[in-house]
Amino acid sequence: MKLVLLVEDEYGNAEVLQLLLETAGYRVATASNGKLALEILGSGEKPALILSDFMMPTMNGAELGVAVRNNPTLSQVPFIFMSGTNQQVVQESFRDYDAFLSKPFDVSALLELVGRLIESGRAAD
Repeated sequence: MKLVLLVEDEYGNAEVLQLLLETAGYRVATASNGKLALEILGSGEKPALILSDFMMPTMNGAELGVAVRNNPTLSQVPFIFMSGTNQQVVQESFRDYDAFLSKPFDVSALLELVGRLIESGRAAD
């Protein structure tokens, strides 16, 4: 099973997303902010995809994205942002992501996007 790193500070959202992804056949590692996500990335298996919220405490999604893209081992891992924030605000901080989902989003669209990016990788778009 492919590993998805889910980075979400809202516990309820993280719990629901983890259940949905696991039901769809993925293993899920979770972190509540970018700093914890980097610790997971540094100590374990490389994920097939990172699904991250944008606005989080300690280290936000943009800071996480920059760190991921600057790491040669992780730079090609597909990165999906999800946020209630306008996409333009996200792009002012970080542009090198593969997809953006505006909260609230359609669960089937999320699962289709995750599957497509895991299957085809960053070069898909």
